[in-house]
Amino acid sequence: MEKYNPVITDRYALYNGDCVDITKNMPAESVHFEIFSPPFANLYIYSDDLRDMGNCKTTDEFFKQFDYLIPELYRVLKSGRLCAVHCKQLAKYKGRDGASGWIDFRGDIIRHFEAAGFQYHSEIVIWTDPVLEMQKTKTQRLLYCQLQRDASYTGIGMPEYLVLFKKWDDGDPEPIKHYKSAEDAEKKGGCPEQIFDLEAWQKYASPVWFDIKRTDVLNAKIARSDRDEKHICPLQLEVIRRAIQLWTNPNDIVYSAFGGIGSEPYVALEQNRRAIAAELKPEYFAQMKANCEEVTRASQQMTLFDNDYLKIF
Repeated sequence: MEKYNPVITDRYALYNGDCVDITKNMPAESVHFEIFSPPFANLYIYSDDLRDMGNCKTTDEFFKQFDYLIPELYRVLKSGRLCAVHCKQLAKYKGRDGASGWIDFRGDIIRHFEAAGFQYHSEIVIWTDPVLEMQKTKTQRLLYCQLQRDASYTGIGMPEYLVLFKKWDDGDPEPIKHYKSAEDAEKKGGCPEQIFDLEAWQKYASPVWFDIKRTDVLNAKIARSDRDEKHICPLQLEVIRRAIQLWTNPNDIVYSAFGGIGSEPYVALEQNRRAIAAELKPEYFAQMKANCEEVTRASQQMTLFDNDYLKIF
C-alpha cells in the first residue's frame, strides 16, 4: 500500500497516519478549534488497518481506543476554545443485540470527553428527513405499514448532532469577536470578515438546524469520476462552515483528527483559516490532498505564515 509523506504548505498541514500518534506530536495549546466526525463505533468499516477506530466490534471497544485520543485533543487545544464532534445515536437490532432500540453513542461521547477535562458546552441537532432514512435503511420503526400493524414497534427518525466541548483552563485566551456590520467592525478596529447581523445570529443560535442539505458534502462537490475515493459518511459542508464562522477568527488553525477526504480542512481554507488534518487511510488522504489543493487554487486570499508552526514531525 502506498505511503504518503506529510503535505505542508503555508496554509495547511496534512498527515497520513494514526491520529493518536499525530496528535501526541503536536505542541500543547497549538490549535484554535477542533471539528471532526469520528467513526461511529461499529457502524462503518473504513479500512482493515488495526489502528482504524472503525474496526471495533462493540461501542465499548471503540471507546477504549477513542480514550487514547481525547486527552490529546484537550492538550493541543488552546485554553478557552472549542471542540465540535459530529455524531448520531446508533441503532440496536433484535437479531444482533436481543432487542431493537438505540445506543446512546452521543451520551457516551459527552461522558468520555468530560472525563478527559472538557466541559460539555452545548449542542446542535441537525434535522434529518425520516422518509429518506426509511427509504435508505428500511428500518421497521419508520415503516408506515408497521404503524398500522403494531405502533409499539414504531419510532422516530434519527437526527445527527454537533456536540460542543470547551476547554476551561487557566490563561488569557484570545477572544473570538463578531460585529453587526462592516461599519461597526471598522469603528472598533475589527475584522470585516467577522460580521454577524442579528438575523444571522438568531438563525445559527437555533438548537435545531432544519436547513442543512444532506447532499451538501465534499463527495458531491469535488468527485469527478467513479474512480474518485468516496468517504462513507462525510459531514455536511454547511455545518462545518457555520461552526468555523461562529467559533474561530480568520487565520486561526482548525484541526480535524479524522480528516477523511478533507471536508474540515477544505472549509477552513475556504473561510481563510489555516488547517491541520490527520487521516489513516492512504486513499482518503490522497483525495484530501487533492481537495485542499483545489480550494487553495480557488481561494483569492492567501495568508502567509511560518511553516514550522504546522510541522509536527
